[in-house]
Amino acid sequence: MRSFGESLLTIFFFTTLNMAHATILTPVFNDEGIVSDSNNSFIDPSIDYSRFVGRVTDKDDSGKILKIYVENNNTKFLKAGDLVYFKVNNHDDRNFCKASVNGVEDNYFSVYVQDFNGCWSDDKFFPRGLQLNFKTDLMATRVFEASEYRKILLMRKESFVKQLNDINSFVWTFQQQKLKTAIEFDQKINDLKREKQLALDNLIQKKQENLLLQSELIQRLDDMDEDLNHYRVERKENFTDRWNLDQDVSLPFGERPTQLKRP
Repeated sequence: MRSFGESLLTIFFFTTLNMAHATILTPVFNDEGIVSDSNNSFIDPSIDYSRFVGRVTDKDDSGKILKIYVENNNTKFLKAGDLVYFKVNNHDDRNFCKASVNGVEDNYFSVYVQDFNGCWSDDKFFPRGLQLNFKTDLMATRVFEASEYRKILLMRKESFVKQLNDINSFVWTFQQQKLKTAIEFDQKINDLKREKQLALDNLIQKKQENLLLQSELIQRLDDMDEDLNHYRVERKENFTDRWNLDQDVSLPFGERPTQLKRP
């Protein structure tokens, strides 16, 4: 039976051996420090999207309907009725066989093959598991259309995300914004109150000054009236006789006899 120390040495030895033979994967960075290109690069011009590879996973009893598995799920852009052409892998000397798409699902699609003469011998059984090399210009067109539509969707998404961020920011900071708005309006109210009080104080002060000025002006006008009366020049000609003067001052006087009226 091994001792505890021997067991520790054995574990350490095998751990060191495994570390020596372990492969450490180090990502390769480009000049910008990015591991790989962004997924939003859409279409890669170096790839021929009209060609793709699939493997036969199942077929019907007649052998003319094939179910194909694909690792690249771009086949989801195919539609029922689309024509595709294929060759069996490593049978490049053969011609392409023509097939029509029956149905599409994730990583699978089914095709109907009317004739295998171009790509497969009639006397041979067409087994499951064969790798087929497909070619169709429809795939390249559909990929291009999907890429362009994806650009539109990304722009819409960016707009929606921005709107959602604004809404979330408003909702999350609602209490702070509410308090800030209340403080701003309270400040404006206090400023208006101060302006109101200052305006009222100015009016009161102006009233007091006007009252003083009013008294001063009244006094000056009275003095000016006295001066006007004092400096008024009297005329020496008397246009009224003594009788009228006496009558004006209510002194006693005799009645002047009236003249007789001649007939």
